[in-house]
Amino acid sequence: MLVGEHAEGVGDRGGVAGRAPFITQATNDLLDAWPVNGRADVVDGLAVPLPVIVICELLGVPGTDRPLVQRWSTELFAAGQPERTDETSHAVAGYMTDLIATKRARPGCSLLDHLIDVRDGSDRLADDELVSLAVLLLVAGHETTTNFIGNAVLALLQHPAALERLRRSPEEVPAALDELLRFDSPVSTATFRFTTESLVLGGTEIPARAPVLISLGAANRDPDRFAAPDRLDLDRDAAGHLSFGHGIHRCLGAPLAKAEADIALRTLLLRFPRLRAAVPPDQLNWRKTRLVRGLAGLPVLT
Repeated sequence: MLVGEHAEGVGDRGGVAGRAPFITQATNDLLDAWPVNGRADVVDGLAVPLPVIVICELLGVPGTDRPLVQRWSTELFAAGQPERTDETSHAVAGYMTDLIATKRARPGCSLLDHLIDVRDGSDRLADDELVSLAVLLLVAGHETTTNFIGNAVLALLQHPAALERLRRSPEEVPAALDELLRFDSPVSTATFRFTTESLVLGGTEIPARAPVLISLGAANRDPDRFAAPDRLDLDRDAAGHLSFGHGIHRCLGAPLAKAEADIALRTLLLRFPRLRAAVPPDQLNWRKTRLVRGLAGLPVLT
């Protein structure tokens, strides 16, 4: 819990609103490379690079290392490749250890610098905890946001009325984010949880201290919680979705992820009002990953 407290304490540092100008500029810089009346890819051209740019800026990671961060994230979430995942985990930890040492020698004002100050000013955050937290923020800080943006754009492209509504009334985008998250969660399953006592769930008895893998995507489509769950309804109160987890396990970066998605969607619809899918849904490829759910690409016509 102490590590989470440190992360939460600095997660609001400066406020998400204070980062909006940087996110907006980064979004526009990326969309400047898109052709007008041409073809682009939402994933490669926006959903992947934007969160990487933002989290690297937040943590004080050099801009030249952004491609490395992006590659590491892809490898860490790859399915069925444990040796590759283990090798990448050590590489990321080594990188963050070196970056922390560099920042101790030449302090700055990034989030990572603040975490270093917390570590060096208190014995509550050990060195290995500092490295682990930095790695978590670096990787998890953008992977789910990438899928959030890509899945949200796809959902809107597949629901023309909703797309047109947000295009005409971009001020409604922030309120639509929870429903977009519920409809197609960027995280399909949670990490393992362990029961604290025996219980019966869905007619199945689960003993105490048993590992449980929860499908967040299925929970978000539970008809007992959401009426007509397979329908995208921008007027729905979807605040109870589990895409960011729940309780003590709720994603600390949820406000930042929402801010990035809000700015990305509003800017995209403003600059490309004729945006439409370039290929039918059955030609889209989904990433083969653990835990998360996201597109490998989303070709669009601008």
